[in-house]
Amino acid sequence: MLLWAGTLQADEVLIQNVDIISMQEGEAALWEDASVLIRDGIIAQVSREPLISTSPDATVVEGQGKTLLPGLIDMHVHIWDSPELLATLSYGVTTIRNASGMPFLLDYQRRINDGSMEGPRLFTTGPILNGQGPNAQINHQIVNNAEEARAAVRLHHEQGYRHLKVYSNLSREAYEAIRDEARLLGMSVMGHTPEGVRDPGIPFDKPFNIAFDEILDDGFETIEHIESIVWHALADDLDEDRVRTLARRLVETGNTVDPTLVAHHNLVMVARTQGEFLQRDGVELMNPFLRAIEQPNYDDWASRPPTTRADFDAFYGRVLKIFLEEGVTVVTGTDAGIFTNVPGLSLVDELALYLEAGVGAHDALQAATVNGARVLGLEDRVGRVQQGYEADLVLVSGNPLEDIRVLENPSGLFVRGRWYDADAVQELRQRGAEGSVERTQQQVFDAMAAQGTSLEGL
Repeated sequence: MLLWAGTLQADEVLIQNVDIISMQEGEAALWEDASVLIRDGIIAQVSREPLISTSPDATVVEGQGKTLLPGLIDMHVHIWDSPELLATLSYGVTTIRNASGMPFLLDYQRRINDGSMEGPRLFTTGPILNGQGPNAQINHQIVNNAEEARAAVRLHHEQGYRHLKVYSNLSREAYEAIRDEARLLGMSVMGHTPEGVRDPGIPFDKPFNIAFDEILDDGFETIEHIESIVWHALADDLDEDRVRTLARRLVETGNTVDPTLVAHHNLVMVARTQGEFLQRDGVELMNPFLRAIEQPNYDDWASRPPTTRADFDAFYGRVLKIFLEEGVTVVTGTDAGIFTNVPGLSLVDELALYLEAGVGAHDALQAATVNGARVLGLEDRVGRVQQGYEADLVLVSGNPLEDIRVLENPSGLFVRGRWYDADAVQELRQRGAEGSVERTQQQVFDAMAAQGTSLEGL
């Protein structure tokens, strides 16, 4: 056997003397002094006893003082260029769902799947489908009626997308057409719950045109953002009793929620620190094109009073805790790649916010592994350290059940048959900072042209 360091495409790897957070159902939270044997990228054996490899050329990884756990799943990211994939992977995030599709992402997906490109397993929606209104953005594909909506869904399917993202401005006519066309084509739908046209006085003087409860039987893969849920379901009424009633309704209808606490929290932090938060470690991994585009938002939030939306920030944590107490299924997403949400690191930040809200570390990790895998249809392949599962694994120094922040610096990764030691992980992170304004801009402009968005004036 070879005691080994570096990066290697290995047929057989033995990780020995390691503590394991297996996420196996019915098992203890932590197995101590265990071993894992991996063959051809599949977990061949997990044991609380020492294992002996059958191959004289096997790679041996010493796990003393370390913890092995499943690769993490970020269910809400925005990828603008390939370096962000490496940054994401360097934090042990081995599966991502991109929530704003562009054609080059389908190419990334294909290349990652065939092993010709490094990166986490990638799912992607098509371009964001929205209507005209207060939440419309330049990169959204605007559909204002049923005909436009059906045509957009068919175009997404023809281009190779199998997942759709909807947004809050959609009219009832457009949203229902998207929903129905998606069912015909076998496409999933996730996103913001559509509110309908926001007439004057909505929602404080009269109700939303589409009530939140109306969409709960429509088969959303996940409903995104606790702040959006509180806005649409409760009209921003910070009432915990109403939250508990809402949680029970979500359980009744079988909906899964992607809270993305960190997305709102980072806005609050920029205001709280008067912009200093924008200079924290890790922001060098943000795409430089995006940072330039976001500068007006940075300036806006940095100039707001330090207590801006602090009450909402605290309330959203309580909403998460109530949801879990009532049995709502929760996954982990971050909006990484938007505002100042750092690829990869934001998922560790999200888990830390779960703990601050009173969620147990093991429950938080379940949301980031098993639950995400189940939503993506991968529940029999990833999300557990278990015999027969793919070896999507993260090795960290220390125990994340005691200190979730140890996830920031993996000691090793095993992804699709390749082992990365600590130095190789850091090299991934360094390469993750090599963004290009010019390349990203061209990719984004090509994507907008492909979805029919005019580039005049840009």
